[in-house]
Amino acid sequence: MIILVGGEKGGSGKSCLAQNIAVFLTAECGASIIMVDCDPQRTTSDWIQARNNNPELPSINCVQLYGKIRNDLLSLEQHYDFVIVDCGGQDNLALRATMSVASHVLMPLRPKRRDLKTVSHMDDIVATCMMINPKMRASFVITQCPSLPNQSNRIFEAKDVCRTYDINVLDAITYSRNIYDDSEESGLSVIEIEPKGKAAAEMRGIACEMLQAKGATEIRNRIATTQMNKMRGDYGSGRSQEKLYAV
Repeated sequence: MIILVGGEKGGSGKSCLAQNIAVFLTAECGASIIMVDCDPQRTTSDWIQARNNNPELPSINCVQLYGKIRNDLLSLEQHYDFVIVDCGGQDNLALRATMSVASHVLMPLRPKRRDLKTVSHMDDIVATCMMINPKMRASFVITQCPSLPNQSNRIFEAKDVCRTYDINVLDAITYSRNIYDDSEESGLSVIEIEPKGKAAAEMRGIACEMLQAKGATEIRNRIATTQMNKMRGDYGSGRSQEKLYAV
């Protein structure tokens, strides 16, 4: 399965989301993961390097790809349960190429006017790519929300703006928390720093809602079923080939 975390607006936490979802799927769902960094700023690649330099942390594979990456992603999908693509904050060829093959597209937005101004353009991009990939499920997610109660209207208004377009909006959100920056600098995820913390719960909520799962156990069971079906398919193909050559 290919998951794209991308959008037109920079600074909305795309890399942070991609990294934390990758750790959640690896550590709590038992999935095999590879991350694809399409951002010239190399945020995820730097995070992976810091992570893999720590022998106490489970390593995560990462490659850098740019431009026409459709075939590369399809090839990677054959070897991993999830391919998580971190695209930079701009409309480029890698973003559209990934949308043409992605199962899920997660587009983070802060509850700010300059971020919400990109919703219309992203709606156009999604609509165009769905002509090629009609099974793609795209979702907006509101990130870095203010935690003060008197600022809650900003969150509701941002969701209302997104809902005016024909794209799903996640109920789950993230709040502005220092732990997100702290974890990224050390190659960790919020799930590893504070497994029972609020930030970890936010990330689990986003990942599960995006994948339309009740929790990690359901995702783990889906992975096991997919792997079993793949093994059966490979076995059946092998038997067919043996029978063919025997004749």
